[in-house]
Amino acid sequence: MKTILQILKLAGGWHHGLNLKIENPPYMALVIESTDESGPCGLPAISVAHYGEQNGDLMSDTEMCFELGLGGGVHLNPFYWRNDYAGIEQWSRFIQDGYYAFHAELYKQHGQFAKQWDKNLRGQGFIEAFERQQRNPRA
Repeated sequence: MKTILQILKLAGGWHHGLNLKIENPPYMALVIESTDESGPCGLPAISVAHYGEQNGDLMSDTEMCFELGLGGGVHLNPFYWRNDYAGIEQWSRFIQDGYYAFHAELYKQHGQFAKQWDKNLRGQGFIEAFERQQRNPRA
């Protein structure tokens, strides 16, 4: 998720309380926020999501959670995928009964989805939209 990492860098980096909403019509807004809990390996975690609304309820139209890793360079490591419209919630890495659990096939799928989503976000101009918002926050 190089696009998300670039946006985080432009925003001053990860920190508790991070909450970014990037408006980029005609696309759904992109929300990037730090989570209250660490990821399954105890590292800082972020949620990246598009949200829509259905019957007055906020619905994720894809949300992924990533741990922010530093070893080997800054990177995002997926562990959670959700789509409320499809009614799917998946954990590919998690803690169960005090032990680290890893679902290899889901992890692979999450990584593939993240790569495609990253490509789409970059192509849709979310970095440029964030830069515009930073220059003119009330626009």
